[in-house]
Amino acid sequence: MKQTIYIDPKQPLQTMEGFGVSGAWWARIVGAWSPQNRAALLKLLFSQEDGMGIGTYRYNLGGGSAESGKGTFPNACRRASSFDDGNAYDWSRDAAAVRVLREAVELGADDVVFFVNSPPEQFTASGATQCAKAFRENLPKKNHRKFAQYVLDVTEHFLADGIPVRTISPVNEPFWIWTAGNGQEGCHYRPSSVRAVFSVFAEEMDKRPALRDVMLSGAENGDLRFFNRAYTNAVLKNTPAVAKRLDGVDTHSYRVAVPWFFKSAKRAYRKWMDKKYPTVKLRTSEWTHMEGGRDLGMDSALEQAKIMFEDLELLRAVSWQHWVAVSDVNYNDGLIYIDPPAETYKVTKRLYAFGNFSKFVKAGFVCVKTGGGGNLQTLAFQKDNQTVLIVINQTRAAKTIDIAGVNGAAKQYITDAVRDLAEESVNLNTITIPPRSVNTVVFSS
Repeated sequence: MKQTIYIDPKQPLQTMEGFGVSGAWWARIVGAWSPQNRAALLKLLFSQEDGMGIGTYRYNLGGGSAESGKGTFPNACRRASSFDDGNAYDWSRDAAAVRVLREAVELGADDVVFFVNSPPEQFTASGATQCAKAFRENLPKKNHRKFAQYVLDVTEHFLADGIPVRTISPVNEPFWIWTAGNGQEGCHYRPSSVRAVFSVFAEEMDKRPALRDVMLSGAENGDLRFFNRAYTNAVLKNTPAVAKRLDGVDTHSYRVAVPWFFKSAKRAYRKWMDKKYPTVKLRTSEWTHMEGGRDLGMDSALEQAKIMFEDLELLRAVSWQHWVAVSDVNYNDGLIYIDPPAETYKVTKRLYAFGNFSKFVKAGFVCVKTGGGGNLQTLAFQKDNQTVLIVINQTRAAKTIDIAGVNGAAKQYITDAVRDLAEESVNLNTITIPPRSVNTVVFSS
């Protein structure tokens, strides 16, 4: 039986900023590859013509564990560099990751986020980029301003060099304990300390004309169920200087194995935001499967698409950013998996399902109300004379749809078990949605 999907431009929702990925920690590996092999992989991610057209790139501004060797890191690639050698700035550091940053921008990534897991270790209480004890803060208040000045110096340097840094995220997953057992750089903060850090950053940014267009983001809480409202209040109930620099709240969408409970938490958070902060934008700045093993097929691609749908529909997120774009470990995380010694890679269906969003829904597209999809998950976006409809079919049966509310020529792009963003011409009166597939239908009038 044919289903009619309705698109209603008269019910606009959020205005999109785009889709992105993080360069932690794979950029340190791929940036050292041969130019030919590196270019082939990066085009898949960032090129609009030859890849997924990803527009947001999150660069990990590290704390210096790569240089010092301090801390416990089972995977050496999770160490990160600092540009401060204690006496001066050394811009030759983190050369491989910076190379990936530059080439991502050259390929089309025009929205760069500098995010910090831990302040530079010379500012920390433990002298390392990991906390000495569980839930003990590692950045003394006396070093808040030194930390901010360092991050802003780095930002000014890269802006002057043509890198379009739009946002600084100085705090990442502040509630977690971040001791050596966590295996990466990290820093625990209480909500009151997050408030203080953001206040100092905003004050210092206002002193620098070169940063007049750079915004703050945060607080990137690791689980929106736990203490998320406290961290949200910490950044939004802050000084006027912070309010001027912070137009949205970034959260992570990692989940447990009770999907209905997590969906309920998202609805509750959106409802709370609508009551307390109705004009503030929400962004999903990290997500990946929290499970071991590698799934290159449609199971994980459909799970990812479901989370993207939920965050865009329930949270009304204006931006959605996958955690790591590339992985070298046996974990269900990367859009692409690499074999570092061979400089080769394998592409997952997650990459193409992500491309069903990132390649077609750009900054400035407005999400509008859809209906009539039944057990199909549908999202629609419009800008100028173009409409983009995303249809996710989680079932094992093909569906037939027609679409009300749009006119003009249309093309369908399908990601399923046998197709990777395959392009097909369509008749608006009869569109086939294959089983277990992510589809993008693009209309131009």
